[in-house]
Amino acid sequence: MAVVKELIFSNKMAKLSLYSDGGSRGNPGPAAFGYVLKNSAGVVLKKEGKYLGELTNNQAEYQGLITGLKVALEFSPDELECFLDSELLVGQMEGDFKVKNEGLKLLFKEAQELARKFPKIQFSHVERLENNEADKLLNRALNLEV
Repeated sequence: MAVVKELIFSNKMAKLSLYSDGGSRGNPGPAAFGYVLKNSAGVVLKKEGKYLGELTNNQAEYQGLITGLKVALEFSPDELECFLDSELLVGQMEGDFKVKNEGLKLLFKEAQELARKFPKIQFSHVERLENNEADKLLNRALNLEV
C-alpha cells in the first residue's frame, strides 16, 4: 500500500504533453499566450492564458512555450511532447531554422535552456484546430485586456 501512495502523490510523470500558443492583434500589438499541460491519459494538469502587453506574434509564441516548459518541469516528466501551431518555433527549437530576429534570440536561448532540462523532449507542429485549447486561453486573455 505504501508504494501505491508514493505513486499517487508523486509529482513524477512518465510522459506529458504541452500545447502552447501565442498571438497578437497587430504585429506588434496587444499579445497573450495560452498553454495546456496534460498527462498521458489526457487529463489537464495545468493551464493558463496570460496577457503580455505589446509584443509580436512570435514573441508571444515563445512566451507561451517558455511558461509551459517551466510548469512542465515541476512535474519532472521522463518525456515531454510539445505541440505548437507555429512552424517557425518548431523549426527553430528543432534546429532546422536559424533565429535571425534580434527580438527572438534571448527568448529562443531561454527556451533551449529549459528544453535541455528534460530527459527527452520533442516539438511537433500541429494545425490550429489541434491546438484549440491553448488558442482559446490566449484569446480569452486578450479579450479581457483589449
